[in-house]
Amino acid sequence: MLLEKVRILEVKQSVFANNDAQAEELREELKQKGIYLLNLMSSPGSGKTTTLTRLIALLKEDLKIGVMEADIDSDVDAVTIAATGAKAIQLHTGGMCHLDAAMTRQGLDGLDAGEADLVVLENVGNLVCPAEFDTGAVKNMAILSVPEGHDKPLKYPLMFQVCDAVLINKIDVAPYFDFDFEKCTEYIRMRNPKAVIFPISAKTGEGIEAVADWLKEEVKNWKGI
Repeated sequence: MLLEKVRILEVKQSVFANNDAQAEELREELKQKGIYLLNLMSSPGSGKTTTLTRLIALLKEDLKIGVMEADIDSDVDAVTIAATGAKAIQLHTGGMCHLDAAMTRQGLDGLDAGEADLVVLENVGNLVCPAEFDTGAVKNMAILSVPEGHDKPLKYPLMFQVCDAVLINKIDVAPYFDFDFEKCTEYIRMRNPKAVIFPISAKTGEGIEAVADWLKEEVKNWKGI
């Protein structure tokens, strides 16, 4: 008896291809509007929100800033960001551990980001899923905190491959951890030789100004100013 041939559909590949097309379309729309979208990713507790509050304080006089806070539940981070004076919206993912291009578009519409120069998407705290989906952002940024260890780029290669900038946070507690900055830098470069690396302390503010200057230049170039 001959077995009938059945159609095999590579669903994951199809999903990614569709998302990539939507992301590219969104990116082009943002370019036309002069809105720079930054996708900020990291593990939970690495200091994303604290870093953002520091950056907003340095940038808000020069740029109109909007922030989309993505979480499975709660509005804690959005409330924190709103207190800085930046426009903020909380995105609940319904249990999903990442945002894709369509979800990002919904967030931008909800934020009403039309006049913003810079919009930051604080993605769900996770080093795996968020790296797999193009959100339509102009650039991706990762935060790696000292207590996590210098070997994170080895364990989560895709995250560090897709990130254009990496912030090594909590350098103020480095003396209390067995953290090797040279090895960490080497491992990040192994994944992405072009990544810009910033050692920072969101708690003390050390190194934050350099990140703010980088972002200002990025926004300027994106707008063609």
